[in-house]
Amino acid sequence: MQVGIAYSEPAQQIWLRIEVPEQATLHDAIEQSGILKKFPDIDLETRQVGIFGKVAKLDTLLKPGDRVEIYRGITADPATVPRRQMAEDDDED
Repeated sequence: MQVGIAYSEPAQQIWLRIEVPEQATLHDAIEQSGILKKFPDIDLETRQVGIFGKVAKLDTLLKPGDRVEIYRGITADPATVPRRQMAEDDDED
């Protein structure tokens, strides 16, 4: 069955479509994709992963067409970004 693998860093995004066997888990798909070799800093013990934007465990069974996602930590509080942008706009006067 086909599934997608998505991962993003500030300078690079990757989207792969791979074929995995029936009964493949989220972990199986990530391993098979080769993404861990391309991004050796990904530590599946500490990173959250999910399917279509919902956090899931590594042993979750996949369904055909699932999009597996590897999440990064948030580097900025989303609630403060609009305030920061507004403050920057005020400084331009």
